[in-house]
Amino acid sequence: MKPSAKPVTWYLNIKPQKDKVKKVFQLIIFISLLPCGGRLLAQQQQIFSYSQYADNLIPVNPAYSLVDKAGSINLMGKKQFVGIDGAPTSLMFSGSLPIESIGSSAGIFVLNDQVAIEKQLEVNAFFAKSIQLSANDYLAVSLNAGIRNYNANYSSLDAYDPQFRDDLRETSPNLGFGIMFYSSKYYLGFSLPELTIRSLGTASVQQANYLKNHYYFTGAYLATLSDDVKFKPSTLVSYVKGSDILADITGTFYLKEQIGLGANYRTNKRGSGIISIIGDNYKIGYAYQFGTSSNNLGGFNAVVHEVSLGYRFGKTSERKLL
Repeated sequence: MKPSAKPVTWYLNIKPQKDKVKKVFQLIIFISLLPCGGRLLAQQQQIFSYSQYADNLIPVNPAYSLVDKAGSINLMGKKQFVGIDGAPTSLMFSGSLPIESIGSSAGIFVLNDQVAIEKQLEVNAFFAKSIQLSANDYLAVSLNAGIRNYNANYSSLDAYDPQFRDDLRETSPNLGFGIMFYSSKYYLGFSLPELTIRSLGTASVQQANYLKNHYYFTGAYLATLSDDVKFKPSTLVSYVKGSDILADITGTFYLKEQIGLGANYRTNKRGSGIISIIGDNYKIGYAYQFGTSSNNLGGFNAVVHEVSLGYRFGKTSERKLL
């Protein structure tokens, strides 16, 4: 490794030239977000960390694709430090197609994360199959397989400095599985979507959370409070060996099945406000995430903006709330 341990004193000698402004911003972000000497992306405790997780669970557990009888395409993105070049940015895409003849579904999901000079891209294909347990209850299982690619363009900081001369590019295979119990009113699931087969070669940090197996538990329930109001509590709990359990807890009210208003709390002292607009075959969502600790509320607060877009096709006679 050890790119994160490289000296940064050379930055003090950078001349005030316009063509180096971008590099300066990238370096500032790289240093300010660098936690305890590991790769930035590798140090994320939870690979999947979106406030609007409750409606976009396919990358966490592809068995979720069977909860909705329709096919779907979903895109979700988030950005921190808006307006600063090289700020943390994440994009997630998923698509599923039902195979009704055998009670199954198939599709893909793509995760793309970027922080300063580091990029992580993951592409997976999946297949999910359900069996009926009772009149309203089902059990679904899923398998996914793909590749994970990591790039770190250290030479973009200063190609003439020997400490930042070598870029890192590594690719590794990925496997995962999931299981989910569900009906039209609830779902409960457990998954391991990223089963580490091997480290990412020379780019890896052996203790980096990104390279460890991530275990997820998910659950939600859709309650009818009145003819015009429904309420959905949901949770996403993740565990990585050597780290604390991280939990998201969300409550969402749906008004006339057209507008969703929700709030999310994450146990790493982050909160979010969520709003969504729902149609027969589309959904548009926005979340504003902020820190809830006293330090965040009283001073610097790195807010995160998150936008989601979803389109459904096929059996869309009922709006998707679960």
